[in-house]
Amino acid sequence: MNNPEEGSQVKEEIEKQAVHKRKRYRKHNLLTSPGTLTYIGPEVALKTKIRKIQYNEKKFSDQPVKSLQECLPANGQEKQVNWLDVDGIHEISLIEKLGKLYKLHPLLLEDVVNTEHKPKLEIYDTGHLFLTLKMLHVETESPICISSEHVSFVLTDNYLISFQEELTSDIFTPVLKRLEASVGKTRRNGPDYLLFALMDIIVDNYFIVLEKLGDSLDQAEDQVIRGTENMSLTDLYSLKRELTTVRRQIWPLRDMISQLMREDNPQISKDVIPYYRDLYDHTMQVLDTIDSYRELVASLADVHLSTISNKMNSVMKTLTIFSAVFMPLTFIVGVYGMNFEYMPELKMRYGYFYVWGLMAVVTVALIFYFRSKKWF
Repeated sequence: MNNPEEGSQVKEEIEKQAVHKRKRYRKHNLLTSPGTLTYIGPEVALKTKIRKIQYNEKKFSDQPVKSLQECLPANGQEKQVNWLDVDGIHEISLIEKLGKLYKLHPLLLEDVVNTEHKPKLEIYDTGHLFLTLKMLHVETESPICISSEHVSFVLTDNYLISFQEELTSDIFTPVLKRLEASVGKTRRNGPDYLLFALMDIIVDNYFIVLEKLGDSLDQAEDQVIRGTENMSLTDLYSLKRELTTVRRQIWPLRDMISQLMREDNPQISKDVIPYYRDLYDHTMQVLDTIDSYRELVASLADVHLSTISNKMNSVMKTLTIFSAVFMPLTFIVGVYGMNFEYMPELKMRYGYFYVWGLMAVVTVALIFYFRSKKWF
């Protein structure tokens, strides 16, 4: 993106979309016919960008698509992988026309344009393997805030279509660089391995998000242990909410990868299944980490409440000791404050000083008694 004006426009659009994060969008497809395409997500002013990537072990090409006819995979005799990368799912007419070109099921397209749809995997009778999942981004670190990007894939024997929201830079850039440099196994394998590589990028990013969440948890733990007054239950519950949201968006991925590893899955070759098995292990590691973080947040909340309770008990103990010391003094003063005429000590010359001495002795005796009981 070499145009400064276009770069500024993209930056403003990203900032605008950050305001819309985590809102439940009013636009929905309820009470409409099944398969009716309705974009559900933040407003996007930029146009959808489509790239057509074709490669095999010897050749690689990456071209922007200017017309829909260019989206169709080449029918040449040379065996190659066709990858269509669609960046932006808000233009319904374009997505609908693209679906007709590739003969995609309307229900599949409906899930593509619904950014609030949970992750899922489905195999259609047309031979299309469809799956959708969430790419996570750290928007702010203090306080930490996680946003998600809706990503979908359509896989067949000779091509792969990827759909992503136009919210940030292209999340699949590392894979494109690998393909262009002809590094690794991606150029030597089919679209099923390409799907693994793209999903692996998303899962690897989960670890980056968890690292940021872990840093926030470490800070919260230090504040709770030190008893910092700046720490509040609101901060802890905010962390818990973020972890719950992340877990809800990652949890379905476990079953999705399990389905991809099945031996009877025609879209995934047996040579690629071990890679999906490794991806499954990484996903389980992410989920285990999230569960441990959630338990830590719950423990920190309990410790924080206990700390507050201990502070309150300490204050109440101090006030109780003061009250216990002043109770006999109040009694003595109250006795000699009575207005009876014939009280024996009232006419004593040094009675006032005797009373003060008595009160001092009582105070010192009570303090030594409380200390012997280790009450303070």
